[in-house]
Amino acid sequence: MIRVGLGTDKHRLSGGRKMVLGGVTVKSIVGPVGHSDGDAAAHAITDALLGAAALGDIGSHFPDSDPKWKNADSLNLLKLTVELLREEGWRPVNVDCSIHLERPKLKDLKEEMVNRLAEALSLSRECVNIKAKTGEAVDSVGRGEAVEAFAVALIEKMAVGS
Repeated sequence: MIRVGLGTDKHRLSGGRKMVLGGVTVKSIVGPVGHSDGDAAAHAITDALLGAAALGDIGSHFPDSDPKWKNADSLNLLKLTVELLREEGWRPVNVDCSIHLERPKLKDLKEEMVNRLAEALSLSRECVNIKAKTGEAVDSVGRGEAVEAFAVALIEKMAVGS
């Protein structure tokens, strides 16, 4: 049995915050405002996996009301999500994520993001894809006020004893 899930995440950008996307620190004068590290790509992928397994969303597992998750590394949250899926008998098959950010440009960081995410997901790098888009000067992303990510994930039921 296979299932697909969709995840999205959006964070306002502000000075004095570190920008992390896909587990990679991005050189920038602004970063996402969030309870954890604000990694929109990792958050969208986490939600896609949880949705595919019908296990709720990132907020139900890692609520921003819990100080335990304050400044959390979102790749660790992603790893915990993969463990949860495995406990429920599921495993990720592949992930595709589109990151929308006006600046800085991400094209030179995509491969590193793929590698970091693939490791967190326990997948080969060929099963993870990152796309980088700008906002074309439209809406909060285009004005440089936000970062947004969309992800789709395919999961499959593991064979008994896997």
